[in-house]
Amino acid sequence: MKLYLDSADVADWSAFMPFGLFKGITTNPLLADRAGLDYAQIDWSALFALAHRLGARELHAQLYGDPEGYAGWAEKLYAAGNNNGVTAVVKVPLVEPALRQFANIKALGGKTLLTACYDAKQALIANALDADYLAPYLGRMADQGMDAFAHLDQMNTITKTGSCQVLAASIRSACDLVKIATSGTPAATFGAKVAQELVFDQSSIKAWKDFEATIK
Repeated sequence: MKLYLDSADVADWSAFMPFGLFKGITTNPLLADRAGLDYAQIDWSALFALAHRLGARELHAQLYGDPEGYAGWAEKLYAAGNNNGVTAVVKVPLVEPALRQFANIKALGGKTLLTACYDAKQALIANALDADYLAPYLGRMADQGMDAFAHLDQMNTITKTGSCQVLAASIRSACDLVKIATSGTPAATFGAKVAQELVFDQSSIKAWKDFEATIK
């Protein structure tokens, strides 16, 4: 399963990307706001350059504003990625005004992700539009009382008939990450909290310290 770091905070990037675990980085306006960034003022060229230096092969950035301008905005993101040696993946919300622009974005030839997915039926849209990725918000789905993992299983089944890959998002724990991996999901993105839980296992740390303590 391909792993992605879900954060717009460059401190998180610097802390976790050097491990070499993550294929890339996923961002959105909410994550940018939490990191103290004004999404409309982000220097994407600089962020793509930093992502490249830290070893990211992909950087996912969400389109915003008037959907009529999505294709132009996507073109700029693709250019910023190409100029800095990182594949730009543009994130398009699964809402009607955005979906009407998807063909224009796809025609640019870059990678796409359909985001804010809450239901297995939306995998049918992802397949039909030939999106590269579909991002279900598992934690948020569970918050609404949905059986998120049942929907995830259905999404995986549906997308196997096309080229779209499910990229699970809104992941709350390393235990959930294991369940996602064992479901056969191709990719997952998660934040610094889950990354910390994944990398720093306390039992492993104790065992390592015990080994070191035997050496005089």
